[in-house]
Amino acid sequence: MRKTYDFTKGEKNPYIHKLKKSVTIRLDDEVINYFKNIAAEKGVPYQSLINLYLKDCAAKQKVPDLSWS
Repeated sequence: MRKTYDFTKGEKNPYIHKLKKSVTIRLDDEVINYFKNIAAEKGVPYQSLINLYLKDCAAKQKVPDLSWS
């Protein structure tokens, strides 16, 4: 390893716009368990599965039904 490095010609991270943002969200146990079960079957982390589902909803501009009886 060198004692010093020259970063004068370095570039900013080109992937900075693709980074995910950490948020806190409250979900029911049944919702978490639902996604955890599917994630275990598919072999993916459940948080990634929830993100993919929400991303799909946003892409399709799905609007939740907020009518309660």
